[in-house]
Amino acid sequence: MRPRSGPTVEHRVLAARLRILRERAGVSLQAAARALDAHPATVRRIERAETGLDARQVRVLLDRYEVPEAEAEPIITGLGAANLPGWWHRWRDAMEPWRQEVIGLESSASLVRTWHPALIPELLRTPAYAAALDRTLYPADTGAQLNRRVELLQERQRRLEGRGAALWALVPAAALYTRVGGPEVMTEQWAMLAGAADQPHLTVQVMPLDSPPHPMTAVPPLHLLRVPAPEIGDRAILEAPGGRVDIIDEPGAVMDLRIRLDAACAAAPHPGSPLPEVR
Repeated sequence: MRPRSGPTVEHRVLAARLRILRERAGVSLQAAARALDAHPATVRRIERAETGLDARQVRVLLDRYEVPEAEAEPIITGLGAANLPGWWHRWRDAMEPWRQEVIGLESSASLVRTWHPALIPELLRTPAYAAALDRTLYPADTGAQLNRRVELLQERQRRLEGRGAALWALVPAAALYTRVGGPEVMTEQWAMLAGAADQPHLTVQVMPLDSPPHPMTAVPPLHLLRVPAPEIGDRAILEAPGGRVDIIDEPGAVMDLRIRLDAACAAAPHPGSPLPEVR
């Protein structure tokens, strides 16, 4: 059984297929649970990818749903891969539980759109900027723990670029003036953003300080993930005040946030425009 570290997209896809097959067969949660001799909550957790996929349980469910063998066989074959831990499993000690869920989706996303109202968005941070910020955000962490957080971020950035995924960030100019670390840290971070136009997978727009209020004004950090799997819709991750993180999968709510971000990007200077001078 896969150790819990947030479900991979492979796991989410198989779990979603089981739900679709149950609904197609007209089988209720209660009836599926009776086939497993379990509580309906067990079936719900299986369909939400909240627990490992047990081969015996999956076979019982497929039989109950009268799924033809030609359709059932790929699901059974895929259980091994779906139960494997994600690559991020080795960094579990450096992550909050919600971040494991987010990285599980992010690691298969073809497009990540991101916004932060006051800081450089996470996936654009240099190691020095990230380390300086983490020392403030996690004052109880040891040096080794802080290093692990930075290592994880660098691995996320490498994997995003390595698989050809696109990152599109809207950055408020105020973030360029929010000093994180010393002047050298900020100079390096500014240079990284200035060079983003030369990176084919990066799109960076900077909202000027003198811009009027726009649709993302005062909106907490937001990340929109496009996962190219028909069983999984787009996700929105909203980092709410007080440390709460909402992972939103309701299509209408995700669309509303996308429209807000689209409108804000339309109001910002075109990607590749010169960054404001920061002294």
